[in-house]
Amino acid sequence: MKAKRYGLVFVLILTLLFPRCSDKRDQPKERKMAIVISTLNNPWFVFLGEQAAAKAQSLGYETKLFDSQNNAALESDHFDNIIVEGFSAILFNPTDAEGSVANVQKAKTAGIPVFCMDREINSITAATSQILSDSYSGAVSIGKYFVRQLNKKGAYVELLGLVGDNNTWARSKGFHSVVDHYGGLKMVAQQSADFDRNKAMEVMESILQAHPDVDGVFCGNDAMAMGAYQALVSLGKADQVKVFGFDGADDVIAAISDGKVYATGMQFPLVMAQTAARFADEYIKGKRDFPQKVPVAVELVTRQNVNDYVAYGKK
Repeated sequence: MKAKRYGLVFVLILTLLFPRCSDKRDQPKERKMAIVISTLNNPWFVFLGEQAAAKAQSLGYETKLFDSQNNAALESDHFDNIIVEGFSAILFNPTDAEGSVANVQKAKTAGIPVFCMDREINSITAATSQILSDSYSGAVSIGKYFVRQLNKKGAYVELLGLVGDNNTWARSKGFHSVVDHYGGLKMVAQQSADFDRNKAMEVMESILQAHPDVDGVFCGNDAMAMGAYQALVSLGKADQVKVFGFDGADDVIAAISDGKVYATGMQFPLVMAQTAARFADEYIKGKRDFPQKVPVAVELVTRQNVNDYVAYGKK
């Protein structure tokens, strides 16, 4: 009997000194969110990522920001690392509408909800929710203003964004749904500049050599609008060609105030970022019923109302 008692005491001491290691799968997930951004080489996306992180942190989560550099393979690596590291949710700005679906799906399979911000993926089941700018309607408004400013006639250029981004085509289709009804307006060139300022400058310079008499240029984002404007300045045509953008970036708001750019479509990245973080928090706390797509209105900014706006939103 004494030996049995001593054995029980020994087991008790071992238990106190060396607590049993529990299976990690039994432990609750850490409170942390991953923010995956298509590229941090664009101030608009930097703002989107920073605001998503700030909102998640205010809700009590640790955050980590991942830059995909517009590279689908790097984005895939980010998702693999996020799954291994056990993040609670992903706030996601995709690199490619089609190519990013597989990444979102593997996160879903691993039990990690994904909330898309601004850019869409071509799936209605992979992401938990997609919070997206209403790019089509915003471009319709720009198209109407474009027609008025060019007096329904003239030659124009369109600079497209990334061909794999649905926003590129939503903006282009919205713009053309208006402009194509006016026979006096002729598109002399349509070319992708990948939403990049430097590339837009190069593309615009090349187009102007082939088509020197251009009256307007519609750009799928503000970075390209500023690149196009720089090209016009370098060729001495800044006063002859009317530039229109899309985003609501700081430099274009200033350029509209100065009369250098005619208009832009103001997106609201703060709304998209905060909504995504809030939805993720609600999911982690147990909610499961989310709208698949949440449209965020885009507003037309011109010289007449530019004083009502600041970069990426209203005053």
